[in-house]
Amino acid sequence: MDSRPEIIKVGIAEMKIVTAPGLIRTTGLGSCVGVILYDLPAKTAGLAHIMLPSSLIARNSEHINKAKFADTAIEELIGRLLRAGCSAHRLLAKIAGGAEMFSFSSMNEAMRIGPRNVEAVKKELKENHIKLVAEDTGGKSGRTIEFNPETAVLTVKTVNHGVIDI
Repeated sequence: MDSRPEIIKVGIAEMKIVTAPGLIRTTGLGSCVGVILYDLPAKTAGLAHIMLPSSLIARNSEHINKAKFADTAIEELIGRLLRAGCSAHRLLAKIAGGAEMFSFSSMNEAMRIGPRNVEAVKKELKENHIKLVAEDTGGKSGRTIEFNPETAVLTVKTVNHGVIDI
């Protein structure tokens, strides 16, 4: 019998929920931001792998992938967590990612996707009254993150920089 916990894998522009003893993980966070919302007493967490800051750029707003954008993903993730029995008043957040993976000599604001994603996520968290308790954002390296809803520890593996727990 395998005693290792189940690991829920979240792809780019996806979101999923996990309850302890399971873990939740996403890879390939470059300019994308991984947002963990969790309710520690409920031992439940959700992870959204956000690609872009705003859904306003979507061509067809009726059929957008809500997990892809900061403004729609956080709202959707909150709803899923509440339906799973979490309390809105206990939700906390941890985030990672938002790197500037490429540098251009004529860097305009539109090309700064990573920092813009981080700003948009923080704005949405604030508007939804969710406290951001830890972050590992920025830099120029990609990340893999794994969250344990039992302990509320977010393990961040950064390319060429090692592993930290936040």
